[in-house]
Amino acid sequence: MLVLGIETSCDETGVALYEVGRGLLGHALYSQARMHAVYGGVVPELASRDHIRRVLPLIEQILESSGKKLGDIDAIAYTQGPGLAGALLVGASIAESLAFALNVPALRIHHLEGHLLSPLLEESPPPFPFVALLVSGGHTQLMRVGGLGDYELLGDTLDDAAGEAFDKTAKLLGLPYPGGPAISKLAESGCPGKFHLPRPMLGSGDLNFSFSGLKTSVLNLVTHHQPLSEQIRADIARAFQDAVVEVLVGKSMAALKHTGLERLVVSGGVGANRQLRQSLNHAATEHGCSVFYPRLEFCTDNGAMIAFAGAMRLQRQTVGDHAFSVKPRWDLADLTAP
Repeated sequence: MLVLGIETSCDETGVALYEVGRGLLGHALYSQARMHAVYGGVVPELASRDHIRRVLPLIEQILESSGKKLGDIDAIAYTQGPGLAGALLVGASIAESLAFALNVPALRIHHLEGHLLSPLLEESPPPFPFVALLVSGGHTQLMRVGGLGDYELLGDTLDDAAGEAFDKTAKLLGLPYPGGPAISKLAESGCPGKFHLPRPMLGSGDLNFSFSGLKTSVLNLVTHHQPLSEQIRADIARAFQDAVVEVLVGKSMAALKHTGLERLVVSGGVGANRQLRQSLNHAATEHGCSVFYPRLEFCTDNGAMIAFAGAMRLQRQTVGDHAFSVKPRWDLADLTAP
């Protein structure tokens, strides 16, 4: 079974082909980051228009590079939500129209389920059950994953997610969008311990997150140390990253203890952060646990995770007609097993 995956939830257009029994045949990604950087963040209308320009050429590209034809496709998976409504509608309309024309099923995939399952694309995938730390865009969540569609929300962000805090802090420090990579690079030259920022909700006794107050603390530091030297900026970036990493690691270890599980899956854009990976690996070793990550290219939004999630669901669910809608807001815990 050959599944075409299409991802258009925000500012990256992703297309991939996944074949059951063979694995990922190929994937292609176009990032709009440079276009949105001019505005300091994603402009939804521009994102939608650019998806329209990119999806079909990327499909043609991935078919040619994989040695496949449209007629070889057995199903088309696409991101139904959550995400930007206009961007989602581009992927949904193209996927459903193409599926109708080819007379194949269309599979509506939850964006976060795609991220959550992305480490299963690796050569040594984690077996179910496991705890998942989802740190993607506006989401920072801890989930207990018992199997496909078996998701229990353990903890959620109460305000700003980690990714949003990275972007907002980067803006305060005069760094370009997207903020995550820029903060991480600057933090490498920062002095650990020069500044100490709060670790929000680390001792709250639950598994929830809150990062808006951390951003406010950064603002106070920036205001107090004007004009900012390059070293001060780097020291603040390091202090911010240290705080976020400590909270994410502490909550993740608490979730493993709470569930009694010994496997942690980390996915989403912030999961590419080098310091976070090093700290999680160290903490997991101390606790006798294992941590699994997707490869770096699959941490950000991509078509491979959607194609893979579609292939898993195709084998277990019935597929209806080609009427469709998108879900800009959609809780992963509401998703059911096929």
